[in-house]
Amino acid sequence: MKYSMRTLLGACATVALAAPVMAETITIATVNNGDMIRMQRLASEFTTAHPDITLNWVTLEENILRERVTTDIATRGGQYDVLTIGNYEVPIWAAQDWLVPVTDMPEGYDADDILPAVRQALSVNDTLYAAPFYGESAIVMYRTDLAQAAGVTIPENPTWTDIQTAAAAMTDKSAEQYGICLRGKPGWGENMAFLTAMSNSYGARWFDMAWKAQFDSPEWAETLTDYLTMLTEYGPPGASSNGFNENLSLFQQGKCGIWIDASVAASFVTDPENSTVADQVGFATFPNKEGVDNHGNWLWSWNLAIPASSKSQDAAKTFIAWATSKDYTNLVAEHEGWRAAPPGTRTSLYENADYQAAAPFAAITLAAMDAANTAKASVQDVPYTGGQFVAIPEFQGIGTAVGQQFAAALAGQTTAEAALSAAQATATREMARAGYPK
Repeated sequence: MKYSMRTLLGACATVALAAPVMAETITIATVNNGDMIRMQRLASEFTTAHPDITLNWVTLEENILRERVTTDIATRGGQYDVLTIGNYEVPIWAAQDWLVPVTDMPEGYDADDILPAVRQALSVNDTLYAAPFYGESAIVMYRTDLAQAAGVTIPENPTWTDIQTAAAAMTDKSAEQYGICLRGKPGWGENMAFLTAMSNSYGARWFDMAWKAQFDSPEWAETLTDYLTMLTEYGPPGASSNGFNENLSLFQQGKCGIWIDASVAASFVTDPENSTVADQVGFATFPNKEGVDNHGNWLWSWNLAIPASSKSQDAAKTFIAWATSKDYTNLVAEHEGWRAAPPGTRTSLYENADYQAAAPFAAITLAAMDAANTAKASVQDVPYTGGQFVAIPEFQGIGTAVGQQFAAALAGQTTAEAALSAAQATATREMARAGYPK
């Protein structure tokens, strides 16, 4: 049988129309914490609505995530289409033209609903360069039953003396009951996030106005000494290896009397399906040192951003708009209850009566975020911004190196004095190499 050219072309066109559209794959680099794992579980809702987009997940431990995405974006490697990064990286990377502006979001996204402090932290020249997935400050989480049994009270605005007294009273190491759990794992976003916030509350600072390192100051000596005392006397074994996830697990298992960390943890420690102490948790503000009017100034958000090297920027923006929208918040509430809604990003969430009723930590989280003053982290004058970090590109390297020194002191491999001396030398050397003051 013979066919005309027109017939053959028509048949080919019919086949082409019938063939399914090939899905565009976007690779998402994210951190292995509870909120991000939940997002992956719910992502089938996105792919059902967007069959033309396939999601490839790269889920990493926090320190490894930071290392890999920093390397990829600085070299314009193009390995990822969506990055999970913090409000530390966003303005620095945006200034380097490494990020795509997150503008022209779909109708109904309501960028004006983003909490002002968070939106400001993610903007350069009033342009948003990342969409916040969740935000946090740092708060005290503690076992109300253990405090009552020990005869101690943790006030709503505790001092470090209150915390140490309570930790001592709640400690029973023979029963694997530890009075306090704090970050010890080295890293600029791990132990140094906590220790920088703690040092702020003691009146310390990283650098003076001439960018001279301040680890030889009495405030830093007092900070590190008290930190080491709390963890070595009242903390769990192996504390120098414990970061956010490890301490979360310990608290959920009922092994921590007090845990001071990111407020985002509150929804997990009060989750009755995963926490054995869900109905026995109280909350307080981040402590301060007597006479120092500073409760740490911790302000953080995990955000979704698009690297300029991505070849699938439109698809990446479509996903980001879904994952950080009001509709996503409602989806989480529908599946897991309002207590699990991503916190710290949208004003409307804190105006929602259902969320307020389900989340006993809502008010203290919002108050802590509103009170954070990242423009002036210390009560002393500082030449930098940032709460639990110093907002300069060099901080990643310096912060991690200092964190390793302090983790070594916690592990008993060196003394507090030697660790502070090494931190002073490291910071001084690296800042000189970087040409500060500039």
